[in-house]
Amino acid sequence: MRIFLATARLEEIRWAVEHGLADGVSTSPAMLADAAGAEGDARELLGEICRHWTTMPICVSVGAIDGADVYRDGRELARLADHVVVQVPMIEDSVGAMRQLRAEGVRVGAMLVFNAAQALLAAKAGATMVSIPVDQLDAHGLDGVGVVRDVHDVFRSDGTACDLLATGVRDAARFAACAVAGADAVSVTPDVLRALFLHPLTDRGVDQFLNELARRPKARLTPT
Repeated sequence: MRIFLATARLEEIRWAVEHGLADGVSTSPAMLADAAGAEGDARELLGEICRHWTTMPICVSVGAIDGADVYRDGRELARLADHVVVQVPMIEDSVGAMRQLRAEGVRVGAMLVFNAAQALLAAKAGATMVSIPVDQLDAHGLDGVGVVRDVHDVFRSDGTACDLLATGVRDAARFAACAVAGADAVSVTPDVLRALFLHPLTDRGVDQFLNELARRPKARLTPT
């Protein structure tokens, strides 16, 4: 399973990539604006991310919901680099733009997909990736991981060639559950990614390891 880092900050992406922990980047207009700051240019920052990391997908959502605006924004984003995946909201107004972008060779992802039916429609419209917001489903009393499993099973039985990205994963339990459920990739923030290293038994094990090292006799230097 691949890991997509949900951020637009260069230093966070660099850290994850250098440690072999990121297979892609998942960002949004809000993340880019926040990382660029009041004096920065969000689109220029996105271009810099694309130039720095050319071997992995950079997912970024359009800033529109109207079909014509979605198409226009998607085309502009796709011009930045071939490895940009344009994320389009899965609503009726944007399906035509999704189809048109895909026909022109743009890599298109469908976001805000909440069930298997929407996922199938997105794939038929040309999406190469669907994003399941696990946290939003859970917050409304639904089983986010269960939806991931349903979409995976439907895609497999139907032979649909479309990646499944689980987003909004907040802890290690949900991360592992999404992997078991068949997600092709999981999107996590840098804070969540670092938190995956943590476990109470790890801390206890480290303390025990250090105590054992302290009890070992020190090697004596042989006089020359």
